[in-house]
Amino acid sequence: MPPLRTALLQSSGRPGAVDENLKVLDEAAGRAAAAGARLLAGPEMFLTGYAIGDAVPRLAEPADGPGAQAVADIARRHGLAVLYGYPERAGELIFNAAQLIGPDGTPLANYRKTHLFGGFEQEWFTPGERTVVQAELDGVRVGLLICYDVEFPENVRAHALAGTDLLLVPTAQMHPFQFVAESVVPVRAFESQMYVAYVNRTGPEGEFEFVGLSCLAGPDGTVRARAGRGEELLVSDVDPAFLNASRAANPYLHDRRPGLYGSLA
Repeated sequence: MPPLRTALLQSSGRPGAVDENLKVLDEAAGRAAAAGARLLAGPEMFLTGYAIGDAVPRLAEPADGPGAQAVADIARRHGLAVLYGYPERAGELIFNAAQLIGPDGTPLANYRKTHLFGGFEQEWFTPGERTVVQAELDGVRVGLLICYDVEFPENVRAHALAGTDLLLVPTAQMHPFQFVAESVVPVRAFESQMYVAYVNRTGPEGEFEFVGLSCLAGPDGTVRARAGRGEELLVSDVDPAFLNASRAANPYLHDRRPGLYGSLA
């Protein structure tokens, strides 16, 4: 199975300007496709911006809303899958969500953030209830989490046990927590034997200062690609052959003793 070339869009776009953010996504998709990528992943809440305060209810939309339709058009025109973050409206509830659209424009997976971070998120969003959401892309099993979710090892281990090969984590990771991007994410990839793509926002936005440092970490704990602090498009490969070899050599998942871990629940 050939590697899955993956592009990570580190950008904050223009908070509150959905049409402008779609233009940024479209341009990035063109560059990613030209580099041979089959997947483009953007940051948390990229469709609308993260620090949008009381505009959340106004900008939230259903999973099949106009934003999803616009992203589907981008995916079809450029022939690659696109993951984007957005505020999802479902009846009276609003979720911090991420949706993966396939290269043909078909929705493949929609995930609602299960662990909400800080007062802003807890005020406006309802936590999701499904830890493991997956899709298949070019023979690679892709899983979704959002930002704070990846900081809980139980979430990533649940994906490992469900067979996730590539974990996509759109994020809005802010100062002073850059150690998560630098240290925690590569450790998560190693301890659960998968690739982890951590895709951040960048620069000041409202009360927040996003630190960038997006990365693609491999199952051996090494970082295959790392962004700086500014706007950037990273392109790197997820190699199923290397992943299989790493899983065969690393005994973590095989040597687990689940009968001892009941107290964790």
